Formats: sequence, C-alpha cells, structure tokens
Amino acid sequence: MATRVKPYAESAATFIPERPTLEKVRDAAKGCRACWLWTLGTQTVFGEGPRQATVMFVGEQPGDQEDKAGRPFVGPAGKLLDRALEEAGIDRDTVYVTNAVKHFKWERAERGARRIHKKPNDSEIRACRPWLDAEIALVRPRVVITLGATASQALLGKQFRVTKDRGTPIASPLAEAVFATVHPSAVLRAPDPAARAQAEQDFIADLKKVARHLAEHGHAQRLRRGRAAKTRTETRAAKPPRGRAAQGELPLAARGRR
Repeated sequence: MATRVKPYAESAATFIPERPTLEKVRDAAKGCRACWLWTLGTQTVFGEGPRQATVMFVGEQPGDQEDKAGRPFVGPAGKLLDRALEEAGIDRDTVYVTNAVKHFKWERAERGARRIHKKPNDSEIRACRPWLDAEIALVRPRVVITLGATASQALLGKQFRVTKDRGTPIASPLAEAVFATVHPSAVLRAPDPAARAQAEQDFIADLKKVARHLAEHGHAQRLRRGRAAKTRTETRAAKPPRGRAAQGELPLAARGRR
C-alpha cells in the first residue's frame, strides 16, 4: 500500500531563508506549509511592529478579523490591547505584536457561517515555533510579554500557569525579562460587565508593571518615541539590518542583548 504523503512539512525550519532579515522571513512565511493549518487559514498572519522594538507581545493565534486582514491584533482583542497600552503609558507604535501560531484555526458554527476559534494543538505550535524564534532573534526585544496560556506555555514550558505568575518578570534567554498576562480576548469573555471591568483593570495593571520595569532599567523613553520612526505598519522599506543579521547569521535570542 502506498504511503500517504502529508501536505505539510511538520516544521517551519525548512522555510526560514538563508541570511534572514525580518522582511525576508515575513515574505517566506507567506508560503509556509509547516502544518495543515495553511489549508484552513486565509493567509499567514506574521508579526508587525518596529524592527528593534523594546517590547514584543506574543499571543496564541490570529482571529477571524486578523485572518481576513492579514495583520495581527486588529480585531476586538487588539482594540482592547490598544486601550490598555495607552493606559499603561506605552506607545502602541513602539511594540511588536505577533502570535505563537501564524494561521487561524477555526471550525464552523453549528448555525450560520461564523468561524469559531479553535485552540491550536502542541504539534501545530511546535511546527510554527521557528517563525517565532526568528522574530525574537531578529527584533531582539528587551521584554517579551506572553498573552494567555498557549503563548505562555509555548515559551515558558507546559508547567507555567498564568494565574500564578502573571505580571512578574521571569528570567529567560529570550529577553532581559518575560512577563505573562491574560490574553485580551479572555477579558472580553468575562461573564458580566462588572467582571469584565475588573479583568480589564487587572490587565492594565500587568502592563503598568512592564512599563515600570522598563523605566527602572532605563528604557522608558523608547516606549514613547516610536524608535527610528518605525510604525506598526512597519518597514515596507526597511533599512538593512546591522551586525549579525547583516552578515547573514541569525542571532540566537539569548545572545548579544543590546
């Protein structure tokens, strides 16, 4: 009997370009076939933000609106994130936003045409991990903020619990510090207005802890100036990277902190 050939590669590592830059990696991700989700999502939704952002947010996966727009955090959860960043004193245009999984996993609602979010499994998260590793290595953020259990456990281990350690700086080779908090979509799913208001205030309080941590470590100005005039629509005409990336070597996230 003939062996069935899977229509995917099981790891995005084979799609990472030689001599990578953020733009080259983003372009390569458009053709990703690392897991079967490429057959389900409309398009790859890659990260977005300044090439040398001080803060990187990592969520679970794009939602319905992000899948259609091809951009991360543009739906209701993204709007809540925008408001929370403003409350925390962090300029939205100075942060990089991305997801652990780059395609939208969904299932059809029992009635109507609505697409319902479905949590990615471990193999899908592992298959997509090389894209996230490349983003962290090339952006080299001072702080990584994981949003929700999926992103937190993808980067900090399956034993990690957001409810236990949210808002606390965690030592990691990924950045100077990693903070974990809830995903803004969890705030939106609160059962009633009072619970939602409290959840939103708790979320904002976590981001204020990040802003305070950065201020204490001398990075506060970078949260407000938009670093090198890069915006969230980012680098359509990005300057060539310097240092290791310019020499064609993908730096390890653990090396060469600025």
